[in-house]
Amino acid sequence: MDIKEYLFRNKSIKILLLMLLFLITSCASKKINSSQVGPEKPFVLTTFTILADMASNVAGDRFAIKSITKPGSEIHGYQFTPSDLVKAKGAVLLIENGLGLESWIDKFSSSVGNIPKVVLSEGMEPILIEGDSYQGKPNPHVWMSPKRSIYYVDKLLEAFSKIDPDGVEVFESNANAYKEELVELDKELRSYLSLIPPEKKILVSCEGAFSYLAQDYGMEEAYLWPVNAETQVTPRRMAALIEKIKEKAIPTIFCETTVSSKAQKEVAKESGAIFGGNFFVDSLSMPDGPASTLLDLQRYNVRLIMKGLAAELNPE
Repeated sequence: MDIKEYLFRNKSIKILLLMLLFLITSCASKKINSSQVGPEKPFVLTTFTILADMASNVAGDRFAIKSITKPGSEIHGYQFTPSDLVKAKGAVLLIENGLGLESWIDKFSSSVGNIPKVVLSEGMEPILIEGDSYQGKPNPHVWMSPKRSIYYVDKLLEAFSKIDPDGVEVFESNANAYKEELVELDKELRSYLSLIPPEKKILVSCEGAFSYLAQDYGMEEAYLWPVNAETQVTPRRMAALIEKIKEKAIPTIFCETTVSSKAQKEVAKESGAIFGGNFFVDSLSMPDGPASTLLDLQRYNVRLIMKGLAAELNPE
């Protein structure tokens, strides 16, 4: 091979390599552009997954909705992380439950700066906790009653309409449709729970999270602790619950998915009751789980109640 041929071939190879590099770069450039069509939607941050689900139903495609906490997280004493603070960057609204549920929210808010905030329980009349060290404090678990959840939907509609006036018609349509679903769910749960004999309408759980559901659907509530922020189970509290279960001949007792059920299983053993499983209360399940939305969560819990308190009437 002479020197001219050698130079020619090397020059051709360089040209081919440059052309190939150009094509690769061009394709990569097209891929990036195709995934960035239009600006990202503004996003709203909620304190936990249940509020994120409710907010998504009202917001539709006007906002992206993110939850600070993940499915399965315990909400009351949550310890937020640096990544949670990063997640809040750019949020146009922060949605919290209030009534003392998120004991960490003030510290979180001061850490992320001046994000507009809405408290969904603000303005409503809460049920107050009776007895124990939480005597007189509001029970924060409003969303556990479909009937009361409608109040939250109206608050979301109001908040979204203020920050995005162009989306009012969308928010109103979505909110009305979602409220219709909650009304239907209210009728459904009321029908099921009315089938439980009066003497069996005592719902025993680890946390006193069912006060609103119990009051709205004619049930009595008993529990190991008022809110999950109190982690210590005292012998006196356990003894009192065991005595009540025996006295009322309560057949089945329950706990929640976000806390340990060890103490409640001990209560079941000592009282002769059956441990009937765990409710979803403060958190949704994973997307492929049985309680991936608020509506599914309510139905799952009621089926668990029916299975434990009136097995022969268990809805399928």
